[in-house]
Amino acid sequence: MLVPLCCLISHLHYLPNQHPLIASNQGRPYFNLFDAMYDAYFAAQSHLGGSNVEIVVSESGWPSTEGDVATTENAGTYYRNLISHVKSSSGTPARPGRSIETYLFAMFDENMKPGKETEKHFGVFFPDQRPKYQLSF
Repeated sequence: MLVPLCCLISHLHYLPNQHPLIASNQGRPYFNLFDAMYDAYFAAQSHLGGSNVEIVVSESGWPSTEGDVATTENAGTYYRNLISHVKSSSGTPARPGRSIETYLFAMFDENMKPGKETEKHFGVFFPDQRPKYQLSF
């Protein structure tokens, strides 16, 4: 099942945070919204009988410009932390030790995309194919 886990709440999504953001009703600490959203989706899916259905995060990203916290520095930090997290196979508080198949949104900035300006700046590359960040996959 492909699920877009997208959320842009201030700077808390997957930027470094030393203190738990939230705790579930089982008392598990969550240090980023990515894990909290993943586990919330898994809990809902399990409630409907889908606990054995694999979850694939089909897109996760951070804009690099045109917003309050949409900076190249924050976006680079987000992508590096996300890649490190999913590569570690540490899982989430509710599903520890599991890998999370995750895809970045998006490969390139979409300078011709209609709509809000911030929506054009999720790419890890500029439209001319220059990389925005040093990322290690």
